[in-house]
Amino acid sequence: MSLHPSTRVPSRSWRGRAGRLVAAEVRRRLDLPLVSAVAGLCVIGLLLVWASTVDDGDPVASLGFVRRHLMHLAIGAVVCAAVAAVDYRVPRAYAPVIFVLAAVGLALVLTPLGAVINGSRSWIVIGGFQAQPGEVAKIALILGVAMLLGEPRDGEHAPTTRDVLGSLAALAVPMGLILLQPDLGTAMVLGAIYLGMLALSGAPIRWVLGLIGCGLLGVLAVWWFGLLKDYQLARFATFVDPTADPQGAGYNANQALIAIGSGGLSGSGLFRGEQTAGRFVPEQHTDFIFTVAGEELGFFGSALIIGLIGVVIWRTLRIAAGCDEPYGRLVCVGVASWLTFQSFINIGMTLGIMPITGLPLPFVSYGGTASIAHLTAIGLVLGIYGRYRAFR
Repeated sequence: MSLHPSTRVPSRSWRGRAGRLVAAEVRRRLDLPLVSAVAGLCVIGLLLVWASTVDDGDPVASLGFVRRHLMHLAIGAVVCAAVAAVDYRVPRAYAPVIFVLAAVGLALVLTPLGAVINGSRSWIVIGGFQAQPGEVAKIALILGVAMLLGEPRDGEHAPTTRDVLGSLAALAVPMGLILLQPDLGTAMVLGAIYLGMLALSGAPIRWVLGLIGCGLLGVLAVWWFGLLKDYQLARFATFVDPTADPQGAGYNANQALIAIGSGGLSGSGLFRGEQTAGRFVPEQHTDFIFTVAGEELGFFGSALIIGLIGVVIWRTLRIAAGCDEPYGRLVCVGVASWLTFQSFINIGMTLGIMPITGLPLPFVSYGGTASIAHLTAIGLVLGIYGRYRAFR
């Protein structure tokens, strides 16, 4: 016997209300400006990767890099959603495991499994699979340092000397392994992450000043004792005087400035950049992707990218400020320090105000491990945001 139609209306109405409530709860627990800014950067990056890898002027036939990058972004988005959906204490519980796995990966890079790309042994290559453990080490460092500095013992309101020394030991492991590769760019990012987290952890300021002083002394010692590789010395020499070797070590920097300068205010348009089409700038789909934005999107498009990165950093710091617990606050600070420093270095090297390093532009450059790591970091931030929003 069928039910009267009027008896089924409340059921549909209830399901509709339930769906609206779930959607409202999802919106409440998601930081929409942060998610929108990250999504915008990923879309722009996908277009720039496409434009920078076009062959023979045929965009439709040149989708190999685009497909792979889209797959990387899809994997990163799934990981981001999964990390954001779980309680933020779950990644904290697995922080020691993640740290050990990252250290093992960095050690494997120094074995025959490691591959030398662009002068540094930073990759693990097994068959057609490539991974860069240094990107995982950034996340592992953030979780490990937040655990050590963000959970004061009973009766303490700030990290003690013992806590700071423990966090320094945690920094020394990945830092030492990365310097053996050598990958100075990633090492600098790790240093920036740690310094930002230490400065806002409540630790005595003497530790921050002492680390800055030790860092400067370390740079002088590396230079004085000739510990830099020839290609690294050439990069620094080019930074000091870009015209010294325009066809050699200074080629990348000079071509980057030419590409960006040729874009003007509005750019030449996607797939219409002569410098980009001619492949005058090496690695233009990875480390130098900002030159593609400068030429084909112009000043306005480049400013949009910088503005979206600024929104990501601003929202991450706002979420940090709203955290009631030091651990969550320090995770957000670590992510913000990472994205701020790496974005500044990447854009700065294309503009000639920073030395050239092998650091991609977050959310924009082509890359597998890097793209997934950046989106995972955003997942950590969203998980912390959702945790505190759920109780307000």
